[in-house]
Amino acid sequence: MQRSGIARLPLHYGKAPRWLTARMEKLAKEMASIIISEYGTDEFLKRISDPFWFQALGCVLGYDWHSSGVTTVVTGALKRVISPEEHGIALCGGKGRASRQTPLEIGDIGERFGFTGGKVEALQYASRMSAKVDNAAIQAGYHLYHHAFLVAEDGNWAVIQQGMCPEDRTARRFHWLSENAKSLIVEPHNAIVGDAKREIALDMTAKESEGCRKVSTDLAKERPEKIMRLVVPARLGSQKSLGEWLPETTGTAAKQGLVDVLSMPRNMNWKALQQVYEFQPTNYEELLAFKGVGPATIRGLALVAELIYGEKPSWKDPVKYSFAYGGKDGVPYPVDRIAMDQSIQILRQAIQESNIGDKDKTQSLQRLRRYVPQDVNHH
Repeated sequence: MQRSGIARLPLHYGKAPRWLTARMEKLAKEMASIIISEYGTDEFLKRISDPFWFQALGCVLGYDWHSSGVTTVVTGALKRVISPEEHGIALCGGKGRASRQTPLEIGDIGERFGFTGGKVEALQYASRMSAKVDNAAIQAGYHLYHHAFLVAEDGNWAVIQQGMCPEDRTARRFHWLSENAKSLIVEPHNAIVGDAKREIALDMTAKESEGCRKVSTDLAKERPEKIMRLVVPARLGSQKSLGEWLPETTGTAAKQGLVDVLSMPRNMNWKALQQVYEFQPTNYEELLAFKGVGPATIRGLALVAELIYGEKPSWKDPVKYSFAYGGKDGVPYPVDRIAMDQSIQILRQAIQESNIGDKDKTQSLQRLRRYVPQDVNHH
């Protein structure tokens, strides 16, 4: 692997062979059992929401470190072997069709954990909003196809979800942790990991987008007819007007050819906006959560807020190239050696204490050793 700590997730198709997933499941269960027993469910959620640790776990289990498939295969293995009764934690959702079963699975787990109806609804809402944020509030050309929601018996949760961009065959993984997601719409991620960084990406979760969020909410509380009157002239001259507002980005979207975030969308959901007007949301979260309000509507409102009212959203791609520990050359920030060593130690201890054969232990430790950057191994 590269020694810079950069995560590259090329989009790979196909399925992992059964002989590999069977071995992965056996080792995953052993490691999860030991980690939860030694450190508790909260620490397991914290680790699984750490992109470095998650990637290292995938390598230890024997999967290609750099593949987009590590997300789906590792979470799939964990879902099959983690038991709510044995481990005090459950994994809901998954890839494609399985992701749409998440609310039902959360309801089932809620009953088994003895959660109140209100708690179950709050967890289902967190699951739905994390997907809505990464599909609509952040627009960089990625569409979610995988959503895994982990919940512990104390009610804490984590999300690992992934989107794909077929145009350049890259994937992007989003990590959430309830402990750190104080707001579901303002910089809620534990990490966003990917290869490609867009020169232009709409990020309505950025702190800098606060004014745009407020104006977007105010616009949605107006009659749709008024928004239409603002959208049409903005659409007719959007490229020229946006070039004046954003001179540093002129022509970039066309060059990338991946996501035309600077153009006023032609498919805003006017029916949904009529329902939003009747509902009168009190804040941006209520607007984003409203059924039928998707990427086009969010982008349209954001562009009107900027072009007509001068409230710019953030156009900076929030993806983080390096893991949470930083890069070896201090870019974008120095490696947190203590945190990194702690992660490696937890994985190493789980392997050594696992009830698997000596050959499997040796191979797992070798894979972990290959994964650890040299400058961390020798200091």
